[in-house]
Amino acid sequence: MNEVEIGRSKRALRGYAFDDIAVVPTRRTRDPEDVSTSWSIDAYSFGLPVVAAPMDSAMSPATVIEMGHLGGLGVLDLEGLWTRYEDPTQQLGEIASAKPEDATSVLQRVYSKPVQPELITQRLSEIRSAGVTVAGALSPQRTAEFADVVIKAGVDMFVIRGNTVSAEHVSKSVEPLNLKEFIYKLDVPVIVGGAATYTAALHLMRTGAAGVLVGFGGGAAGATRKVLGIHAPMATAVADVAAARRDYMDESGGRYVHVIADGGLGHSGDIVKAIACGADAVMLGTVLARAAEAPGHGWHWGQEAVSTSLPRGNRVWVGTEGPLSEIMNGPAHNADGTANLIGALKRSMATTGYSDVKEFQRVDVVLNSYL
Repeated sequence: MNEVEIGRSKRALRGYAFDDIAVVPTRRTRDPEDVSTSWSIDAYSFGLPVVAAPMDSAMSPATVIEMGHLGGLGVLDLEGLWTRYEDPTQQLGEIASAKPEDATSVLQRVYSKPVQPELITQRLSEIRSAGVTVAGALSPQRTAEFADVVIKAGVDMFVIRGNTVSAEHVSKSVEPLNLKEFIYKLDVPVIVGGAATYTAALHLMRTGAAGVLVGFGGGAAGATRKVLGIHAPMATAVADVAAARRDYMDESGGRYVHVIADGGLGHSGDIVKAIACGADAVMLGTVLARAAEAPGHGWHWGQEAVSTSLPRGNRVWVGTEGPLSEIMNGPAHNADGTANLIGALKRSMATTGYSDVKEFQRVDVVLNSYL
Protein backbone atom coordinates (compact mmCIF):
# COMPACT_ATOMS: atom_id res chain seq x y z
CA MET A 1 0.00 0.00 0.00
CA ASN A 2 1.08 3.57 -0.62
CA GLU A 3 1.88 5.81 2.32
CA VAL A 4 0.59 9.37 2.50
CA GLU A 5 1.61 12.15 4.83
CA ILE A 6 -1.27 13.34 7.02
CA GLY A 7 0.96 15.76 8.96
CA ARG A 8 4.66 16.39 9.52
CA SER A 9 4.87 13.79 12.27
CA LYS A 10 2.53 11.12 10.91
CA ARG A 11 2.17 9.02 7.81
CA ALA A 12 -0.75 6.73 6.98
CA LEU A 13 -1.26 3.72 4.74
CA ARG A 14 -3.74 4.28 1.94
CA GLY A 15 -6.63 1.81 1.99
CA TYR A 16 -9.63 1.28 -0.27
CA ALA A 17 -13.23 0.29 0.40
CA PHE A 18 -15.40 -1.63 -2.06
CA ASP A 19 -16.99 1.65 -3.17
CA ASP A 20 -13.56 2.85 -4.30
CA ILE A 21 -13.04 0.13 -6.91
CA ALA A 22 -14.82 -1.45 -9.87
CA VAL A 23 -14.42 -4.64 -11.89
CA VAL A 24 -13.14 -4.32 -15.47
CA PRO A 25 -14.78 -6.17 -18.40
CA THR A 26 -12.55 -8.30 -20.62
CA ARG A 27 -12.63 -9.29 -24.29
CA ARG A 28 -14.73 -12.39 -23.54
CA THR A 29 -18.30 -12.78 -22.24
CA ARG A 30 -20.28 -15.86 -21.22
CA ASP A 31 -23.85 -16.97 -20.72
CA PRO A 32 -24.74 -16.52 -17.01
CA GLU A 33 -26.21 -20.03 -17.01
CA ASP A 34 -22.74 -21.41 -17.75
CA VAL A 35 -21.20 -19.79 -14.66
CA SER A 36 -20.58 -21.75 -11.44
CA THR A 37 -20.70 -20.10 -8.01
CA SER A 38 -19.91 -23.26 -6.04
CA TRP A 39 -17.08 -23.49 -3.54
CA SER A 40 -15.74 -26.02 -1.01
CA ILE A 41 -14.11 -25.80 2.38
CA ASP A 42 -12.54 -28.94 3.75
CA ALA A 43 -14.94 -31.81 2.89
CA TYR A 44 -18.00 -29.58 2.55
CA SER A 45 -19.25 -28.19 -0.75
CA PHE A 46 -21.78 -25.41 -1.30
CA GLY A 47 -23.58 -24.12 -4.35
CA LEU A 48 -23.38 -20.51 -3.20
CA PRO A 49 -20.26 -18.67 -1.93
CA VAL A 50 -22.27 -17.27 0.97
CA VAL A 51 -21.92 -17.81 4.72
CA ALA A 52 -24.75 -16.37 6.81
CA ALA A 53 -23.38 -14.33 9.71
CA PRO A 54 -24.13 -15.68 13.20
CA MET A 55 -26.37 -12.76 14.18
CA ASP A 56 -29.69 -13.19 15.96
CA SER A 57 -31.41 -10.60 13.79
CA ALA A 58 -30.73 -12.72 10.69
CA MET A 59 -30.19 -16.33 11.75
CA SER A 60 -32.49 -18.55 13.79
CA PRO A 61 -32.33 -22.36 13.58
CA ALA A 62 -35.06 -22.14 10.94
CA THR A 63 -33.23 -19.60 8.76
CA VAL A 64 -29.94 -21.49 9.16
CA ILE A 65 -31.74 -24.54 7.77
CA GLU A 66 -33.30 -22.52 4.95
CA MET A 67 -29.89 -21.09 4.02
CA GLY A 68 -28.51 -24.62 3.86
CA HIS A 69 -31.33 -25.75 1.59
CA LEU A 70 -30.63 -22.80 -0.71
CA GLY A 71 -27.02 -23.91 -1.11
CA GLY A 72 -25.21 -21.63 1.32
CA LEU A 73 -23.87 -22.12 4.84
CA GLY A 74 -25.92 -20.85 7.76
CA VAL A 75 -24.14 -20.25 11.07
CA LEU A 76 -25.97 -20.03 14.39
CA ASP A 77 -24.73 -17.74 17.16
CA LEU A 78 -24.24 -20.14 20.07
CA GLU A 79 -24.17 -17.22 22.51
CA GLY A 80 -27.37 -15.76 21.13
CA LEU A 81 -31.00 -15.76 22.17
CA TRP A 82 -31.65 -19.31 20.94
CA THR A 83 -29.18 -20.71 23.45
CA ARG A 84 -30.38 -18.47 26.29
CA TYR A 85 -34.15 -18.99 25.97
CA GLU A 86 -36.25 -22.02 25.11
CA ASP A 87 -38.43 -19.74 23.00
CA PRO A 88 -37.01 -16.22 22.44
CA THR A 89 -40.13 -14.90 20.67
CA GLN A 90 -40.93 -12.51 23.53
CA GLN A 91 -37.37 -11.18 23.70
CA LEU A 92 -37.24 -10.63 19.94
CA GLY A 93 -40.49 -8.70 20.18
CA GLU A 94 -39.08 -6.53 22.97
CA ILE A 95 -36.03 -5.69 20.88
CA ALA A 96 -38.12 -4.87 17.82
CA SER A 97 -40.57 -2.67 19.73
CA ALA A 98 -38.03 -0.80 21.88
CA LYS A 99 -37.82 2.97 21.46
CA PRO A 100 -34.58 4.11 19.83
CA GLU A 101 -33.31 5.65 23.05
CA ASP A 102 -33.99 2.40 24.94
CA ALA A 103 -32.73 -0.13 22.37
CA THR A 104 -29.25 -0.62 23.83
CA SER A 105 -30.50 -1.11 27.39
CA VAL A 106 -33.14 -3.59 26.17
CA LEU A 107 -30.47 -5.57 24.29
CA GLN A 108 -28.24 -5.61 27.36
CA ARG A 109 -31.10 -6.86 29.52
CA VAL A 110 -32.37 -9.67 27.30
CA TYR A 111 -28.83 -10.92 26.67
CA SER A 112 -27.98 -10.94 30.37
CA LYS A 113 -29.50 -14.39 30.83
CA PRO A 114 -26.71 -17.02 30.80
CA VAL A 115 -26.15 -19.35 27.87
CA GLN A 116 -27.67 -22.79 28.55
CA PRO A 117 -25.41 -25.66 27.38
CA GLU A 118 -28.39 -27.96 26.86
CA LEU A 119 -29.90 -25.43 24.45
CA ILE A 120 -26.69 -25.43 22.40
CA THR A 121 -27.09 -29.18 22.00
CA GLN A 122 -30.80 -28.86 21.19
CA ARG A 123 -30.36 -26.17 18.54
CA LEU A 124 -27.54 -27.94 16.76
CA SER A 125 -29.58 -31.15 16.81
CA GLU A 126 -32.49 -29.32 15.16
CA ILE A 127 -30.21 -28.15 12.36
CA ARG A 128 -28.62 -31.57 11.88
CA SER A 129 -32.02 -33.27 11.64
CA ALA A 130 -32.81 -31.05 8.63
CA GLY A 131 -29.93 -32.58 6.69
CA VAL A 132 -27.81 -29.46 6.19
CA THR A 133 -24.24 -28.66 7.23
CA VAL A 134 -24.18 -27.81 10.93
CA ALA A 135 -22.14 -24.72 11.86
CA GLY A 136 -22.08 -22.77 15.10
CA ALA A 137 -20.15 -19.71 16.26
CA LEU A 138 -18.65 -18.64 19.55
CA SER A 139 -16.65 -15.56 20.48
CA PRO A 140 -12.97 -16.05 21.38
CA GLN A 141 -13.85 -15.28 25.01
CA ARG A 142 -16.38 -18.14 25.27
CA THR A 143 -14.82 -20.74 22.97
CA ALA A 144 -12.94 -22.69 25.63
CA GLU A 145 -16.02 -22.69 27.91
CA PHE A 146 -18.46 -24.19 25.43
CA ALA A 147 -16.29 -25.95 22.82
CA ASP A 148 -16.75 -29.42 24.31
CA VAL A 149 -20.53 -28.98 24.31
CA VAL A 150 -20.48 -27.89 20.68
CA ILE A 151 -18.28 -30.75 19.52
CA LYS A 152 -20.31 -33.38 21.42
CA ALA A 153 -23.45 -32.03 19.78
CA GLY A 154 -21.99 -33.05 16.41
CA VAL A 155 -21.12 -29.75 14.75
CA ASP A 156 -19.65 -30.03 11.24
CA MET A 157 -17.90 -26.67 11.21
CA PHE A 158 -16.81 -24.36 14.02
CA VAL A 159 -16.61 -20.58 13.74
CA ILE A 160 -14.66 -18.37 16.15
CA ARG A 161 -15.79 -14.83 15.35
CA GLY A 162 -15.03 -11.49 16.95
CA ASN A 163 -14.23 -7.95 15.83
CA THR A 164 -10.65 -9.06 15.74
CA VAL A 165 -9.12 -12.44 16.59
CA SER A 166 -5.38 -12.78 16.96
CA ALA A 167 -3.08 -15.74 17.35
CA GLU A 168 -1.11 -13.82 19.99
CA HIS A 169 -3.62 -12.53 22.55
CA VAL A 170 -1.84 -11.27 25.69
CA SER A 171 -3.49 -11.08 29.12
CA LYS A 172 -2.15 -10.78 32.66
CA SER A 173 -5.42 -11.90 34.27
CA VAL A 174 -7.01 -14.49 31.95
CA GLU A 175 -5.50 -17.56 30.32
CA PRO A 176 -5.78 -16.77 26.60
CA LEU A 177 -7.16 -19.24 24.09
CA ASN A 178 -4.27 -21.04 22.40
CA LEU A 179 -5.71 -21.20 18.89
CA LYS A 180 -3.06 -23.49 17.45
CA GLU A 181 -3.43 -26.02 20.23
CA PHE A 182 -7.22 -25.74 20.23
CA ILE A 183 -7.64 -26.21 16.47
CA TYR A 184 -5.18 -29.10 16.46
CA LYS A 185 -7.36 -31.02 18.94
CA LEU A 186 -10.56 -30.62 16.93
CA ASP A 187 -11.78 -32.99 14.23
CA VAL A 188 -13.78 -30.31 12.39
CA PRO A 189 -12.70 -27.38 10.19
CA VAL A 190 -12.47 -24.07 12.02
CA ILE A 191 -13.13 -20.63 10.53
CA VAL A 192 -11.52 -17.79 12.50
CA GLY A 193 -11.75 -14.02 12.32
CA GLY A 194 -11.83 -11.17 11.91
CA ALA A 195 -8.48 -10.26 10.59
CA ALA A 196 -7.77 -7.08 8.66
CA THR A 197 -4.05 -7.21 7.83
CA TYR A 198 -1.60 -9.47 6.03
CA THR A 199 0.35 -10.25 9.20
CA ALA A 200 -2.66 -10.99 11.39
CA ALA A 201 -4.15 -13.28 8.75
CA LEU A 202 -0.87 -15.13 8.18
CA HIS A 203 -0.61 -15.85 11.91
CA LEU A 204 -4.18 -17.17 11.98
CA MET A 205 -3.46 -19.41 9.00
CA ARG A 206 -0.49 -20.88 10.86
CA THR A 207 -2.82 -22.02 13.66
CA GLY A 208 -4.42 -24.53 11.29
CA ALA A 209 -7.61 -22.62 10.55
CA ALA A 210 -9.52 -23.79 7.48
CA GLY A 211 -10.78 -20.29 6.78
CA VAL A 212 -10.12 -16.70 7.83
CA LEU A 213 -12.82 -14.05 8.15
CA VAL A 214 -11.70 -10.66 6.84
CA GLY A 215 -13.10 -7.54 8.46
CA PHE A 216 -13.32 -5.48 11.60
CA GLY A 217 -16.73 -4.24 12.67
CA GLY A 218 -17.57 -2.97 9.21
CA GLY A 219 -21.24 -3.98 9.07
CA ALA A 220 -24.25 -1.67 9.11
CA ALA A 221 -24.97 -2.46 12.77
CA GLY A 222 -21.38 -1.91 13.92
CA ALA A 223 -20.09 1.21 15.64
CA THR A 224 -16.49 0.12 16.15
CA ARG A 225 -15.12 2.98 14.07
CA LYS A 226 -16.97 5.58 16.16
CA VAL A 227 -16.36 3.94 19.54
CA LEU A 228 -12.80 2.60 19.16
CA GLY A 229 -11.55 4.55 16.15
CA ILE A 230 -10.64 1.30 14.36
CA HIS A 231 -11.65 0.51 10.79
CA ALA A 232 -10.55 -1.70 7.92
CA PRO A 233 -11.27 -0.58 4.33
CA MET A 234 -12.49 -3.88 2.96
CA ALA A 235 -11.10 -3.95 -0.58
CA THR A 236 -7.58 -3.47 0.76
CA ALA A 237 -8.13 -5.86 3.68
CA VAL A 238 -9.38 -8.69 1.45
CA ALA A 239 -6.53 -8.22 -1.03
CA ASP A 240 -3.95 -8.22 1.79
CA VAL A 241 -5.36 -11.39 3.36
CA ALA A 242 -5.50 -13.06 -0.07
CA ALA A 243 -1.78 -12.26 -0.38
CA ALA A 244 -1.21 -13.91 3.01
CA ARG A 245 -3.05 -17.01 1.72
CA ARG A 246 -0.77 -17.14 -1.33
CA ASP A 247 2.38 -16.84 0.76
CA TYR A 248 1.12 -19.35 3.32
CA MET A 249 0.54 -21.87 0.53
CA ASP A 250 4.21 -21.56 -0.39
CA GLU A 251 5.27 -21.74 3.26
CA SER A 252 3.12 -24.79 4.09
CA GLY A 253 3.74 -26.77 0.94
CA GLY A 254 0.36 -26.17 -0.64
CA ARG A 255 -2.17 -25.89 2.20
CA TYR A 256 -5.02 -23.64 1.05
CA VAL A 257 -6.85 -21.47 3.59
CA HIS A 258 -10.14 -19.95 2.51
CA VAL A 259 -10.63 -16.20 2.67
CA ILE A 260 -14.14 -15.06 3.63
CA ALA A 261 -15.00 -11.36 3.43
CA ASP A 262 -17.02 -10.27 6.48
CA GLY A 263 -18.19 -6.65 6.43
CA GLY A 264 -19.05 -3.82 4.06
CA LEU A 265 -21.25 -6.10 1.94
CA GLY A 266 -24.54 -4.26 1.70
CA HIS A 267 -25.22 -4.87 -2.00
CA SER A 268 -24.61 -7.50 -4.65
CA GLY A 269 -21.89 -5.35 -6.23
CA ASP A 270 -19.93 -5.50 -2.98
CA ILE A 271 -20.02 -9.31 -3.13
CA VAL A 272 -18.69 -9.15 -6.69
CA LYS A 273 -15.83 -6.87 -5.63
CA ALA A 274 -14.96 -8.97 -2.56
CA ILE A 275 -14.42 -12.04 -4.73
CA ALA A 276 -12.56 -9.94 -7.30
CA CYS A 277 -10.17 -8.90 -4.52
CA GLY A 278 -9.48 -12.53 -3.64
CA ALA A 279 -12.26 -13.80 -1.37
CA ASP A 280 -13.50 -17.37 -1.77
CA ALA A 281 -16.84 -16.52 -0.17
CA VAL A 282 -18.61 -13.76 1.75
CA MET A 283 -20.27 -13.65 5.17
CA LEU A 284 -23.54 -11.69 5.03
CA GLY A 285 -25.52 -10.17 7.87
CA THR A 286 -27.40 -7.00 6.93
CA VAL A 287 -28.77 -8.20 3.60
CA LEU A 288 -30.05 -11.42 5.20
CA ALA A 289 -31.64 -9.50 8.09
CA ARG A 290 -33.92 -8.01 5.41
CA ALA A 291 -35.46 -11.42 4.68
CA ALA A 292 -39.12 -11.92 5.52
CA GLU A 293 -38.14 -14.96 7.61
CA ALA A 294 -35.44 -13.09 9.55
CA PRO A 295 -36.14 -13.11 13.31
CA GLY A 296 -35.29 -9.42 13.73
CA HIS A 297 -38.56 -8.20 12.17
CA GLY A 298 -36.68 -5.71 10.00
CA TRP A 299 -34.23 -4.71 12.74
CA HIS A 300 -30.58 -5.69 12.75
CA TRP A 301 -27.97 -5.92 15.51
CA GLY A 302 -24.84 -7.84 16.41
CA GLN A 303 -23.12 -9.15 19.53
CA GLU A 304 -21.15 -5.90 19.82
CA ALA A 305 -24.39 -4.11 20.69
CA VAL A 306 -25.09 -6.15 23.83
CA SER A 307 -21.90 -5.47 25.79
CA THR A 308 -22.72 -4.35 29.32
CA SER A 309 -19.64 -2.17 29.62
CA LEU A 310 -18.87 -0.75 26.16
CA PRO A 311 -21.46 -1.37 23.41
CA ARG A 312 -19.90 -1.05 19.96
CA GLY A 313 -22.98 -1.62 17.86
CA ASN A 314 -26.53 -0.44 17.36
CA ARG A 315 -29.95 -1.80 16.59
CA VAL A 316 -30.58 -0.46 13.09
CA TRP A 317 -33.65 -0.56 10.87
CA VAL A 318 -32.99 -2.39 7.59
CA GLY A 319 -36.58 -3.18 6.63
CA THR A 320 -37.88 -6.24 4.82
CA GLU A 321 -36.86 -6.99 1.23
CA GLY A 322 -38.67 -10.27 0.59
CA PRO A 323 -38.27 -14.03 1.11
CA LEU A 324 -34.77 -15.34 1.74
CA SER A 325 -34.96 -17.33 -1.48
CA GLU A 326 -35.56 -14.14 -3.49
CA ILE A 327 -32.76 -12.28 -1.73
CA MET A 328 -30.38 -15.05 -2.69
CA ASN A 329 -31.66 -16.25 -6.06
CA GLY A 330 -34.31 -13.78 -7.20
CA PRO A 331 -36.33 -12.62 -8.89
CA ALA A 332 -35.45 -9.09 -7.77
CA HIS A 333 -38.13 -6.40 -7.70
CA ASN A 334 -35.79 -3.41 -7.45
CA ALA A 335 -32.49 -2.27 -8.90
CA ASP A 336 -30.57 -1.46 -5.69
CA GLY A 337 -28.56 -4.69 -5.43
CA THR A 338 -30.31 -6.07 -2.32
CA ALA A 339 -32.04 -9.02 -4.01
CA ASN A 340 -31.00 -11.83 -6.37
CA LEU A 341 -27.46 -11.57 -5.04
CA ILE A 342 -26.30 -14.74 -6.76
CA GLY A 343 -27.91 -13.76 -10.04
CA ALA A 344 -25.95 -10.51 -9.92
CA LEU A 345 -22.72 -12.35 -9.16
CA LYS A 346 -23.29 -14.75 -12.05
CA ARG A 347 -24.09 -11.88 -14.41
CA SER A 348 -20.92 -10.01 -13.41
CA MET A 349 -18.78 -13.13 -13.83
CA ALA A 350 -20.38 -13.83 -17.22
CA THR A 351 -19.98 -10.22 -18.38
CA THR A 352 -16.27 -10.34 -17.60
CA GLY A 353 -15.80 -13.80 -19.12
CA TYR A 354 -15.07 -15.93 -16.04
CA SER A 355 -16.63 -19.34 -15.42
CA ASP A 356 -16.11 -19.92 -11.69
CA VAL A 357 -15.22 -18.18 -8.43
CA LYS A 358 -11.55 -19.16 -8.44
CA GLU A 359 -11.08 -17.75 -11.94
CA PHE A 360 -12.96 -14.58 -11.06
CA GLN A 361 -10.43 -13.79 -8.33
CA ARG A 362 -8.05 -12.90 -11.17
CA VAL A 363 -10.31 -10.27 -12.76
CA ASP A 364 -8.85 -6.78 -13.19
CA VAL A 365 -10.12 -3.94 -11.03
CA VAL A 366 -9.74 -0.16 -11.31
CA LEU A 367 -9.92 2.71 -8.91
CA ASN A 368 -12.90 4.97 -9.42
CA SER A 369 -11.95 8.17 -11.24
CA TYR A 370 -12.99 10.52 -8.44
CA LEU A 371 -10.08 9.28 -6.38
